[in-house]
Amino acid sequence: MKTSREVIDRLFRNRPPFERVGFHDSPWGDTLEKWLGQGYPANAEKKPVDPVDHFGFDLAGVGGWFDLMPLRGHSEVVEETDEWRATRNGAGAVLKYWKHKSGTPEHIDFRMTRREVWERDYRPHLLQVDRQRLDIEGTRKNLEARKQQGLWTYFGHLFIWELMRCSMGDICMFESLVLDPDWIRDYNRVYTDFYKAHYRILLEEAGKPDGIWIYEDLGYSQGLFCSPAVLEELIFPYYKEIVDFFHAYDLPVVLHACGGIGQALPLIAAAGFDALNPMQVKAGCDALKFAETYADRLAFVGGLDAMILESGDRQRIRQGVIRLVDGMKSREARYVFGSDHSLSTNVRYEDFKYAVQVYREHMSY
Repeated sequence: MKTSREVIDRLFRNRPPFERVGFHDSPWGDTLEKWLGQGYPANAEKKPVDPVDHFGFDLAGVGGWFDLMPLRGHSEVVEETDEWRATRNGAGAVLKYWKHKSGTPEHIDFRMTRREVWERDYRPHLLQVDRQRLDIEGTRKNLEARKQQGLWTYFGHLFIWELMRCSMGDICMFESLVLDPDWIRDYNRVYTDFYKAHYRILLEEAGKPDGIWIYEDLGYSQGLFCSPAVLEELIFPYYKEIVDFFHAYDLPVVLHACGGIGQALPLIAAAGFDALNPMQVKAGCDALKFAETYADRLAFVGGLDAMILESGDRQRIRQGVIRLVDGMKSREARYVFGSDHSLSTNVRYEDFKYAVQVYREHMSY
């Protein structure tokens, strides 16, 4: 029997024969805490054990998440209550985070709302390599530990789209895509060079994982945040460049893009991404339909409607898992089973375990 690393490597590199469908998911931290009261095991510190180990996920993140903000290490608390904290980050943006809930932060205030502010206050800090942004030793240790377990390891991080959103905010970003595209190009040029320079150090000194995971939420519940034409002109040239950079290190690249990203599939494939995640059903994505057209160019990770898991209906869960897993295999798709986003607190531990059981009954190609 092949190791997890071998299974996933063959799937992502399209090197048949394939032994089985892979397995990966991402329970929220507060979901794991809630599951402790439902029988989920705790470690010696009475914290939830790592779900990678407990469920036997094939993939494991091992680092690569370094400080990308222009002002390194800057975090100014602007306002705080028992429930939430609003902080200004190193790009001048105030984001509001819940303390006891998982989720994306609320956008409150932004300083980088004009090109001259970017050029004067933030751009200069991104032009030089800063090794203090990197945790080389910690990354090396994480990488070696997971490699010894035979898992497919990956570095993960945000890239230009998400960085713009948490630096200049949605309104300024969307206006600038139309009114000042040269600013967008400059921002993306600077950050792509910055990203490559720091990842070059990490890869060469901490070691190479088995692949890369890039988090860029390009869509919302109704579709893409902007037109495919704008993405093709201003965003995807930099995606292709960063994918080519990692491919030069012989590393497959997974794109995590939430929302209704169907219209961007031609661009995603053309940029050279090796796999796509998570294919949100509630936003109009259908992994089976995606596979019908793109199975020869992309592997797929996720795609199981989380609302099926949240229903607690065992018959519905069984039918949903079988339809997806068997459907992907029948389409000769390279597939890693998982939810279409993440596992919220509305999913019960026993129900997810049941879904995993059904997956294992149908995982062989």
